[in-house]
Amino acid sequence: MTSTQQPDYQAMLRVALAEARQGLAEGGVPIGAAIFTRDGRLLGAGHNRRVQEGDPSVHAETDAFRKAGRQRSYRDKIMVTTLAPCWYCCGLVRQFRIGTVVVGESRNFSGGVDWLRANGVEVIDLDSPECAQLLADYIRAQPEVWNEDIGEG
Repeated sequence: MTSTQQPDYQAMLRVALAEARQGLAEGGVPIGAAIFTRDGRLLGAGHNRRVQEGDPSVHAETDAFRKAGRQRSYRDKIMVTTLAPCWYCCGLVRQFRIGTVVVGESRNFSGGVDWLRANGVEVIDLDSPECAQLLADYIRAQPEVWNEDIGEG
């Protein structure tokens, strides 16, 4: 990729979407995330595993972040997530100054994307119908688990 070429955000989202589907297959909340370099190299991918592990801190973004391993800097990294990040995950983005967040959808949950933008993070919302449908179906089937996931349980 040349310096003027945009990253392939759709291809990156496919990685996060595969993680979301894996989480659903495991009985969890179908949210996936991945961290990439600007040139599209995958550093780490993960999914929401709160239900599977009984650990409220294992959101998709934190799982991907942990799997990406230690980086000297995150300013030039791209966090891709199937859903707009919650406040907890927005804090992670700001704490480590991740430069770009690509959101699969923000219809089901808008999270803290406005706050991220106001604080200088580039947020790209792909408004993916596939991401929106996957989570909407889950919310209809498991409203109590979803409300717990977003802190309203």
